[in-house]
Amino acid sequence: MEEYLSFRKMITPVIIKVLFWVGVAGSVIAGLVTIAGSFQARGLGVLAGFFGGLLVMVLGTVIWRVYCELLILFFRMNETLTEIRDNLAK
Repeated sequence: MEEYLSFRKMITPVIIKVLFWVGVAGSVIAGLVTIAGSFQARGLGVLAGFFGGLLVMVLGTVIWRVYCELLILFFRMNETLTEIRDNLAK
């Protein structure tokens, strides 16, 4: 508990992991809504909406993953630098 109160242990990486899964769910839902909406269109709109929905599901998830990894990278660098500092102090 003292590590949390003194900010020696970060809780933000855990929050980022939760937000990642929320973002993945949002991306999949948005893709499914786009696909479902495409069936109301006519002509090439059906194909465009269907493939657009698939694109949202795939690219949205990948882009969200990269963004979350970049955020976690800062915390991993902090942990590594803290370990180096502790090892040098010994």
